[in-house]
Amino acid sequence: MQRKGVFHARRTDAVLLLVAIVWGSSYLAAKTATYALPVLMVLFARYAISAIACLALVAARRRNGRYTRDEVRVGSLLGVTQAAVLVLETYGVAHTSAANAGLIISLTIVLTPLLDRTASNGRLPPRFFAATGVCLLAVTLLMSGSGFQTPRIGDLLMVAAAVVRAVHVALVGRLTKGRVVRPLHLTAVQTVVGSALFAVPASSGLPRLTQVDAAVWSQLVYLALFCSVFAFLAQTWAVQNSSASRASLLLGTEPVWAVAVGIGLGGEKFSTLAALGAALMVTGTYWGQSIERTHRTTNKEEPPCRTTTPTSV
Repeated sequence: MQRKGVFHARRTDAVLLLVAIVWGSSYLAAKTATYALPVLMVLFARYAISAIACLALVAARRRNGRYTRDEVRVGSLLGVTQAAVLVLETYGVAHTSAANAGLIISLTIVLTPLLDRTASNGRLPPRFFAATGVCLLAVTLLMSGSGFQTPRIGDLLMVAAAVVRAVHVALVGRLTKGRVVRPLHLTAVQTVVGSALFAVPASSGLPRLTQVDAAVWSQLVYLALFCSVFAFLAQTWAVQNSSASRASLLLGTEPVWAVAVGIGLGGEKFSTLAALGAALMVTGTYWGQSIERTHRTTNKEEPPCRTTTPTSV
């Protein structure tokens, strides 16, 4: 019996780690896709494929196929904010390195508690602000490249994406609190909303989708089915079978995998200052996450995990 419990725990941890790896790899996949297609085309294709998959999964569950009013209302609003995040992230990663994108977006970890004051009981420990300061210093170093210079537009867009993503995550907590919303149905509504939002801007370039090769389509399918649908559903299942603290720790390795994939597969390089920034970013986000988790535990609240909507590129 004990062996079975250990095996189940390890399997759950493996799934959470796989989600972090998939999300970390999404930045290079998105960057590669934008080489062949405009950003809006990439976003429309990703949303459309995700929507088809989610709607098919919902339809397959005949007994629970009907959407509630809360799922439609909340999903529609979150669909808009999620689309805003992905626009900034995808444009950002198109103009910076995948490694930088994955590191800078992790600012969300320390920005979300600052915005979600209700979840953090209105006051955070002073040490949390020190951790936030470390992260901001890390962003400065990451933007510096090989020396202090004018920040790249891609890095600035990723900072904006981190802010909007933190707003989105805070909204998820507030809008779903006290409401019965099913993750799959909520995601389906968001993907349909996103598809509708990008359909018109991307319509003029739709013929280009028929001209791209299999490699580009594989990137789009990977972003839609693996980085969005699979990662979200796998994450939801894993978190339900683990503690929020342990899940957040494993999912927090996402920026590490973004760097590993960017350097290992994308051939990206770090300057000494950028490498120092990467180390500070990982340290700052883990430190801030630990402080915030301890603060919640002290106040008898389990820390939240990203169990609602996937927002990585």
